[in-house]
Parts: sequence; structure tokens; C-alpha cells
Amino acid sequence: MGCTEAEWLGWLPAAVGACVWRREGAHAVIEVPPGRLALRWTQQPPRVIALMRMPVLRVNFAFSGLDAGQRYAFMKRFDLYMQRGGG
Repeated sequence: MGCTEAEWLGWLPAAVGACVWRREGAHAVIEVPPGRLALRWTQQPPRVIALMRMPVLRVNFAFSGLDAGQRYAFMKRFDLYMQRGGG
């Protein structure tokens, strides 16, 4: 993700919608009925291109109890809320 941890945490509630979630440090568990999603993130060194510096947040997604269609439906909304800029 091209963001800081503070930005990520500011966007996360809207991205998960009505799903119940809890944060534990640099981890979060989101209840996505009938399963759940475990998120884990770490701040990485910024990406530098010429004079531009972009923050980098490495995020790991681990779904359990959801089939491919359910994961897709959740991620479609999640990605839309996390999208910034053009493209």
C-alpha cells in the first residue's frame, strides 16, 4: 500500500463497512460472516523515484472460512475504499 500507517488506519473503518473489527497493534481481525480476515502490516522504507518519496506499508491478508466469491465481494469494496489518486 502506498500510505502511512496513520492513513491506513484512518481509511480502514470505511473500507470494512459494517463488518466488526478489532485492532491489536499492527494487526487487525475483521469478522466477515461466515468467516474472518486477519490483517498484518509493517511500515517499509519509502519508495524513492527521482525527487518523489512514497510511503510503503506492507499488508498481509489472510482469509479463513470464506469461499472465493465471498473473498472477491469483500475485496471489491475494500479495494474501492483504499484506492487513492488516478488509475
